[in-house]
Amino acid sequence: QVQLVEFGGGLVQAGGSLRLSCTASGRTFSSYTMGWFRQAPGKEREFVGCISSTGGRTVYADSVKGRFTISRDNAKNMVYLQLNSLKAEDTAVYYCAATERGYSTSQVDYDYWGQGTQVTVSS
Repeated sequence: QVQLVEFGGGLVQAGGSLRLSCTASGRTFSSYTMGWFRQAPGKEREFVGCISSTGGRTVYADSVKGRFTISRDNAKNMVYLQLNSLKAEDTAVYYCAATERGYSTSQVDYDYWGQGTQVTVSS
């Protein structure tokens, strides 16, 4: 089992940047695919991106491709989401999640979730 805690959210102007971090408990962090998801007000939670257990593979939603970057440090049990060129439509609660089921972009495959961190982009 793993527990996840996100931090780093906040208020930023459009065009700005933020770096979200997610720390994980547990000794087997390096065996998990880690995903980032977000939920905007009044909308369903959606996939942002994910990174394979070794960090060698990433995939992103089209809406964030080229602007967001996921990385991980297995020695520190950390996963990061760098958000650049932020837009008002990026405003949402951002969640990190973990799965041992293999590489997946579907939130139904993720078993462990953090509590979320709010990102607000002002236009």
